[in-house]
Amino acid sequence: MTAGQAKDPGSGRLDGTVALITGASRGIGRAIAHAYAAEGASLCLAATDRAKLEEVEAALGLPAERTMVLALDVTDRDACFAAVERVGQRFGRLDALVNNAGIYISHTFLDYSAQDFQRLLDVNLFGVIHLMQAALPGMQSRGYGRIVNIASTAGKWGSRNQSAYNVSKHAVVGLTRCVALEAGATGVTVNAICPGFVQTDMVENLKRQYATIGGADADAVVKAALARVPMGRVLDPTEIAGLAVYLGSRESSGMTGQSILVDGGMLLC
Repeated sequence: MTAGQAKDPGSGRLDGTVALITGASRGIGRAIAHAYAAEGASLCLAATDRAKLEEVEAALGLPAERTMVLALDVTDRDACFAAVERVGQRFGRLDALVNNAGIYISHTFLDYSAQDFQRLLDVNLFGVIHLMQAALPGMQSRGYGRIVNIASTAGKWGSRNQSAYNVSKHAVVGLTRCVALEAGATGVTVNAICPGFVQTDMVENLKRQYATIGGADADAVVKAALARVPMGRVLDPTEIAGLAVYLGSRESSGMTGQSILVDGGMLLC
């Protein structure tokens, strides 16, 4: 089942949950939106492209009272705080925050510009910081909340030609641990998912950029990358969404501060 087909009725694991999902217009974010909708959540879908968000909203097939869309640039701190406030105004509260918005830029370390590093940090790290700081006070005052940060295997290891990207994702993993420690006694859990190679636009960009850097054919890049994956395949976004449902639900009440690999076994090698 693909993200675009995730309309099967779920088991209601997220019934009554209000969730804000960033980067919800495509890829992993879209798959998470479908999975959360199937499990009963009310959703605020956020991304920079409102038209694409509206397509996702229509595909969900939910009653109007269970969805809203927000065109949101996560690098805009004021806009992030306003987004959380608007969710509260619409649904009365925010139970689950899924920080999925992210970008990818690949260069050799010496070819990365300071602007590249800053751009990656602004989106991949500070977007997470802004929304967590906006959402946490309300969650803590209610004694319940779930924060799910989409990091990457790049937050767990070193790799060539993506040092700036890795820095941003290492930072998300570290941030997840620290905020989990501070929020642990308040009923709020903070966890991260670290996907490996997932069939998204970002992976397509990775192939093109790596091929440009090394002068290799894009298919050869994929073949070489998958040689490190015991499962031998690129994952589907729905395989990330299932874990996001668990971490966004009451089932995960005993888990916090974790950064969980969903990578086909890649980091075992």
